[in-house]
Amino acid sequence: MRLVRSTLILLGLAASPAWAAETAVVDLTTWKVPDINSLPDDSHGKLVRFGHELTVATFKHIGPEVADKSKRYAGNNLSCQNCHREAATQPYAMPWTGVSAVFPQYRSREDKISTVEDRVNGCMQRSMAGQKLPDDSPEMKAFVAYIDFLSQGIPKGAKITGAGVKAVALPDRMADLAHGEQVFKEVCSACHGEDGHGVRNGAQSDAQGYQFPPLWGPDSYNQGAGMYRLASAARFVMHNMPLGTTYAAPTLSIDQAYDVMAYVNTQPRMAKQGMENDFPNRLKKPADMPFPPYADGFSQAQHQYGPFGPINAELKRLNEQAKTDKR
Repeated sequence: MRLVRSTLILLGLAASPAWAAETAVVDLTTWKVPDINSLPDDSHGKLVRFGHELTVATFKHIGPEVADKSKRYAGNNLSCQNCHREAATQPYAMPWTGVSAVFPQYRSREDKISTVEDRVNGCMQRSMAGQKLPDDSPEMKAFVAYIDFLSQGIPKGAKITGAGVKAVALPDRMADLAHGEQVFKEVCSACHGEDGHGVRNGAQSDAQGYQFPPLWGPDSYNQGAGMYRLASAARFVMHNMPLGTTYAAPTLSIDQAYDVMAYVNTQPRMAKQGMENDFPNRLKKPADMPFPPYADGFSQAQHQYGPFGPINAELKRLNEQAKTDKR
């Protein structure tokens, strides 16, 4: 046994078992995104380019105004890059760079392991207010190929900095809707319109989408979208809006972003059925999820407008209690 153990140590196997390997860390703020123009004009290159085109001009290919009615998967005329900025490559703007490296992954909203295809269809049914893409459809294959392309070089299981939205402390108060309306009028309405319905590229029914997307109304994201959750939306807006803003040089303060998105999400928009089924494990339901039922005892209004600190504190207590009860 001593000889065997000595041999293993010399080989580095005992000293560095596979489970002890360090997790790779990738920083998207310095990561070089692969050049799509470098792809050959073969079947794979065409599929990736189609995925890119679907990302930047979703409305043109699968929107509700396209000529082929069988392709009308999206329920609005938004594009994916309205939220996933710069063709889903901008850090802290919910980029797709590295997504293939972290999926499949457990997602508490469904309380199960989800695939990249599941994640795409989550957006299709919520932010795009439409229906699922079949997994074997050309469009789904193109989305996955583009995500894989953006993720190349990033190791499986890597810890990725710059993914999602940038964390920042939220105001410890209820959102001020009057202040939010003021911010909208002074900052947001210049692009999104005084009525919040956006500015079209062309005319209605021409499948050309928007120069500036609607923030509410029948052609915007529905109530199931991540942008309908205040904490997520405020952090996104602070670091990405107005157009041209990045995480490195925010234009709005977190107070402005918090209040304006609370105001935006009080405006009319499409509902999504079955929201009570999201986060079936109620102890994993985020504090800013504005649809009951809840395990924490706080009101629906506080879950929608804050403050979220007391909710998070109670959820932490309940989760610790649940762990103790299992022992």
